[in-house]
Amino acid sequence: MKKTFSFLLLFSCGAVMFGQNNDIDVKARVAEYAYYDLKTDVSKLSDNDKKLIPIFVQIADIMDQLFWKQTYGDMSDFKKIKDPYVKDYIKINYGPWDRLDDNKSFVDGVGEKPDACQYYPQDITPEEYSAYEDPNKGSLYTVLRRDGQGNLKTVWYHDEYKEEITKVCDLLDQAIAIAEDPGMKKYLTERKKAFLTDDYYASDLAWMDMKDSHLDFVVGPIENYDDKLNEAKASYEAFILVKDEERSAQLTKFIAMLPEIQKILPCAPIYKTFVPGTSSDLNVYDAIYYAGDCNSGSKTIAINLPNDDRVQAVKGARRLQLRNSMQAKFEKIMLPIGKIVLNPKQQQHLKFDAFFWNVTFHEVAHGLGVKETVYDHRPVDDALQTEKTSWEEAKADIVGLFIVCHLIKEGEITDITVEDAITTFIAGIFRSVRFGAASSHGKANMMCFNSLQRMGAFTRDKDGIYTINYELAQIAISQWASYILMVQGEGDFRTAVDYRSKYGVITPELQQDLDRINNAGIPRDIRFNQGIKTLGL
Repeated sequence: MKKTFSFLLLFSCGAVMFGQNNDIDVKARVAEYAYYDLKTDVSKLSDNDKKLIPIFVQIADIMDQLFWKQTYGDMSDFKKIKDPYVKDYIKINYGPWDRLDDNKSFVDGVGEKPDACQYYPQDITPEEYSAYEDPNKGSLYTVLRRDGQGNLKTVWYHDEYKEEITKVCDLLDQAIAIAEDPGMKKYLTERKKAFLTDDYYASDLAWMDMKDSHLDFVVGPIENYDDKLNEAKASYEAFILVKDEERSAQLTKFIAMLPEIQKILPCAPIYKTFVPGTSSDLNVYDAIYYAGDCNSGSKTIAINLPNDDRVQAVKGARRLQLRNSMQAKFEKIMLPIGKIVLNPKQQQHLKFDAFFWNVTFHEVAHGLGVKETVYDHRPVDDALQTEKTSWEEAKADIVGLFIVCHLIKEGEITDITVEDAITTFIAGIFRSVRFGAASSHGKANMMCFNSLQRMGAFTRDKDGIYTINYELAQIAISQWASYILMVQGEGDFRTAVDYRSKYGVITPELQQDLDRINNAGIPRDIRFNQGIKTLGL
């Protein structure tokens, strides 16, 4: 019988002290997260929508509890900690590892964050996983556990988390009874079925059809970034959102353009054969509640879902831009960073509207390119394996910027210039790479930064001031986008590994600049005052 070892045992060992790592100033790190009141004008919501919000908050809080179980385990260990700043930073990071510092531990007695988190046994090896024969082992919605003989077994989420899922479904019944909008009512009904079966296809289709609701509720096991062993297991999270009707209407025209935008991508035709659906949404929201995965470490500012390629092929995707969260990050973080590292003559091109458009078309770009490899017709995700999310995020970054520049030149985006878009994008990389290069997003950011720099898009002087060559930058954007689309289209895993290993890293020069930014006291990210009281309900 195999003996399962859990890192949680470290905390009950008398020889190990569970407290602050004295090499890290946790108080200072807590201060690096700027508070922001997450609210909007709720007076435009109907009385029934207002009644839904407290129910959604309760469900979101259960998603929060489930994510703790998935990423860390038993939260009761933290009762041993007396330092309020350590406790607060654990809360921000959903565990004792700094998500914006390559998941390094800031608590004594805790080792490195396990790649397996709690989705797999702590002692599992890649070889054992590979040898384990079960068609559901790689499902987004299963965990791997050991049976009484120490052998691997597969457990569906609805069984593993039965107690919490039962509570969620009871609350969904209350919400279904209250919901007035037909699309919202159908979505909540299908989502309840999904929680009970771990089959989310029908509920994703229903969510795509929910066009008219002023309130939105993104909830369930969704992204798989937390699983560093296989990038296979979905993490629970929830967003509660209120639609900005006026700004959303301004984006409607871009949905019809998606097939034509796909055709102008800077790559060979063979790498852009996928036809994006025009049932996609491109809308603007104010976020009013975050919970679970999306609330850990760096906060999400845009949503592109569903992730299911089957749904995207039939319905497209919905891109939800969280404008109030974007505004907070731009004002509190990006603008001050740009004033430190960019040529003063080019700082005039730092614009919130440019940040908004870049983020918006980052999400659009996720639905473009190819979904299957061009020669053997495998899903790109399967072909690129552990590299899939880094390359997909890099694609979304640079293809999104390419599209913004194209639409500006075509007169479709009129409130910013190409120079605004490029300058704000590069400043945005400095904001993002402060999170480190451990995450998929971090690796993507560094591949973009290093690729653009070596192609001459910008230069750095001896004082760490960056000057952008806008002409060369546009060429570099096209070339880098083309390369990514080719690697994805050919499913070239070996090239993806080699390129990311070489260019998905923070160089010593860049680290000096990041240190300069950090020493300036600029927040690294935001955290929220949120909930019923903050909303004034």
